[in-house]
Amino acid sequence: MDQRLSSAEPHPAMIVVAAALVDVHGRVLLQRRPVDRQHGGLWEFPGGKLETGEGPLDALSRELREELTLEIRAEDCVALGFSASEPQQGTRAIVLLLFGCRVWQGEPASQEGAHWDWFPPDAIALLDTPPLDVPLIPLAAHFARLA
Repeated sequence: MDQRLSSAEPHPAMIVVAAALVDVHGRVLLQRRPVDRQHGGLWEFPGGKLETGEGPLDALSRELREELTLEIRAEDCVALGFSASEPQQGTRAIVLLLFGCRVWQGEPASQEGAHWDWFPPDAIALLDTPPLDVPLIPLAAHFARLA
């Protein structure tokens, strides 16, 4: 998510949504970022950027459909938390919103070539993840452990 800016004007934070998808076995789905992108090779919660005029859950639904061919409904998602970065020289601040979801339609199938896998809650803390995902991992693990 390299968002270099060309001017000194203030820019709004980029909002990114992600899902902690938890299967019937209590495992969390994570995907590995393509190696040619920022944070390449690291594991992350699936999701992506809000587009103009989109709400967070609409964006999450679109992203999961585009990335993994999964269909979710807003009423099946719960807000788990967020993390944020401060703007750096030439970049925008990023706010990452994490939603938990146990119900969806379809089977995960990567449409963008990213590798994905299911992990037990305790294992996700051992994975190499982008900095904004790190504080969200305990929230996702806790959500996964709930009956």
